Amino acid sequence: MAINEIHTPVLLERCIELLAPALAAPGAVLVDATLGMAGHAEAFLQRFPALVLVGLDRDPDALAIARERLAPFSDRVHLVHTVYDGIQEALRGLGIHEVNGVLFDLGVSSLQIDRVERGFSYSKDAPLDMRMDNTSELTAEVILATYSEKDLRRIFQDYGEEKLSSRYAKAIIETRDEAPFTRSAQLVDVITAATPVVVQRMGHPAKRVFQALRIEVNQELSVLERAIPAALDAVGIGGRIVVMAYQSLEDRIVKRALASASGSTAPAGLPVELPEHKPVFRLLLRGAELASESEKAENPRATPVRLRAAERLRRAE
Repeated sequence: MAINEIHTPVLLERCIELLAPALAAPGAVLVDATLGMAGHAEAFLQRFPALVLVGLDRDPDALAIARERLAPFSDRVHLVHTVYDGIQEALRGLGIHEVNGVLFDLGVSSLQIDRVERGFSYSKDAPLDMRMDNTSELTAEVILATYSEKDLRRIFQDYGEEKLSSRYAKAIIETRDEAPFTRSAQLVDVITAATPVVVQRMGHPAKRVFQALRIEVNQELSVLERAIPAALDAVGIGGRIVVMAYQSLEDRIVKRALASASGSTAPAGLPVELPEHKPVFRLLLRGAELASESEKAENPRATPVRLRAAERLRRAE
């Protein structure tokens, strides 16, 4: 089956609509900071025949697929193996000083979810890996084997917003003393056994723990906190940024960064806003935009998406 038949990009038409005004000029540069299997990238290259695309991804497997998929546009495509907080270094390496658009499609890619051996899913038994970049060293198995009960409790609470974080951390420590965790099914069994039946009826008990482990393995939130400001800084006047987040922790970081960039820096009580205090960005949407019911029906992975967008008005003086 062709890759474009198994991979449906989330909110594709809406992303194109929001970024199009910034990409009309010949030689405009778009950074796809989360390239994945290049569904969004391919569509932008088709719609904008003069567009130059810089694709970033930490996953070598994703880059290999994207390189093949984007081969027809190879003269307009630059692919870089990097985490998206490396956007500035990637652009400097290509001799690009500013860009017209940036797109972030956060979370786990279809490639990572669908390949069981990557260990991202709690519903299928697999090695406890969860690395988005399989050249990095930290895995979920290492975390479960070496983190203290206090640290496990912290990541389950902070990154999974898990109310039973203490119970799960304690159960993991007690279990690993008898047998190390190597498979996802082992972890699911321990979490399920430690979960009250009434809570189990509210959804899969391992969901938040797996989310927390994935975020810790890939340092997703700390990377995102650096990446959004770096991306904003790379956007030229009239350029736009579009970000799709899939869980509240990510969306909170994006919301805060865009709000800061689009707010006035004038001191409280100043009678007149001086030009140097005017916002450098303007928000293109009121709050976060959700997927329509038809989009959710066509592409279930769009169900939790929260989309935000902004346009640069000026450079700070």
